[in-house]
Amino acid sequence: MPNGHPYVADIHIDRESPTPLHAQIAEPLTELIETGKIPPGTRLEDEVSMAARLKVSRPTARRAMETLTNRGLIVRRRGAGTQVTPMRVHRPMSLTSLNDDLEKSGVDPSTSVLDWRLEPATPGVAAALGIPIDTEVVFFKRLRMLRDEPLAIMQNWLPTSIAPSRADLEQSGLYAFLRDRDVKVAAGYQQIGARLATADEGRLLNEPAGAALLTMQRTAYDEQHKAIEFGMHVYRASMYSYDQTVLA
Repeated sequence: MPNGHPYVADIHIDRESPTPLHAQIAEPLTELIETGKIPPGTRLEDEVSMAARLKVSRPTARRAMETLTNRGLIVRRRGAGTQVTPMRVHRPMSLTSLNDDLEKSGVDPSTSVLDWRLEPATPGVAAALGIPIDTEVVFFKRLRMLRDEPLAIMQNWLPTSIAPSRADLEQSGLYAFLRDRDVKVAAGYQQIGARLATADEGRLLNEPAGAALLTMQRTAYDEQHKAIEFGMHVYRASMYSYDQTVLA
């Protein structure tokens, strides 16, 4: 595939086959993507070019691409075209940090610190951290990247006595920073949910407003069961999922 040009799959249409034409397009593309022959992030030809090349109607090509979209295999964005879904992150339901999990899987993540400030604890933050309302806490907001693709927006609140500086966050993950200061994360309570992206979240995550997001809200505690961190994170559902083993 020439650099900068979309991937054009070698698809053969059998007009005598009882298999619908859109399926004859979608199934070979599905196999190519799922086997890794078309790598994550690869840009595909658009449905207009595909329809002309394969001599099918544009609605037929569109339906084939919609099948791939519904299976989570491709993402379609205005101005960026159609791409194979970037690498997905599968994460266990355990008390670990995203940065640590990515590094253990052999991926080198990067982080941009979007905001860092001192602020009075709101009632919700105060309740989560077990402190009086309006107690000064450190708030920071980060954008986690995976191979040049935005993956998550992370907002955290910590007591000022153990909170990292902006420079600290630019050099390491939050939990790695806490470990280096002998602050052990021993337990946590977290809630997993889902919602639609706001316009600002869509801009940061390279997703349209209204795209599906996974959410995670967590309060972490040290060995004395003292709250040391409260976080509210959102993740691109097209790239991220939680895995959980369920026993009978």
